[in-house]
Amino acid sequence: MQAKDTVRELLDRLPDECTLQDVLYHLYVISEINEGIRELDEGRGIPHEQVEQELRRKWRLGVG
Repeated sequence: MQAKDTVRELLDRLPDECTLQDVLYHLYVISEINEGIRELDEGRGIPHEQVEQELRRKWRLGVG
């Protein structure tokens, strides 16, 4: 999807009283999701099991 189409679609979904900060936040989220999908498509993702193990390790150690 083209960037303009993504923005139009987002603006159609947001309420009329949204702020510019609301729009920027949602665009940021969309951008980050698309980046993550691209990384996964390129094989650069982290396996779920590895993430789970790392989070459990941090929780046990109380690392924030």
